[in-house]
Amino acid sequence: MENPHEQTHNMLLARIITNMENLNESVVEMKKLLGDANKNNLPTEVLARMWESYIRNAEYHLQATGQRGNLEGEDEEEQEEEEGEEYRN
Repeated sequence: MENPHEQTHNMLLARIITNMENLNESVVEMKKLLGDANKNNLPTEVLARMWESYIRNAEYHLQATGQRGNLEGEDEEEQEEEEGEEYRN
């Protein structure tokens, strides 16, 4: 005696297998494209790390030489002058 649901079951399994194969192909393609994007973004990442290091080193040296406070005071004075000019105009 043949199972009445066997044909439906086999069709569903075939669809699932086909969909999984398509999904696997898509994932492989996406992995390749993400790898390419990461490779293309590498120079930007290196530059960002260098810039962060430069900022940290500059901050450290300004604090070590005591110039950090002087620069902040100058920045505040310049900002106040600019705000005063805006109100006059």
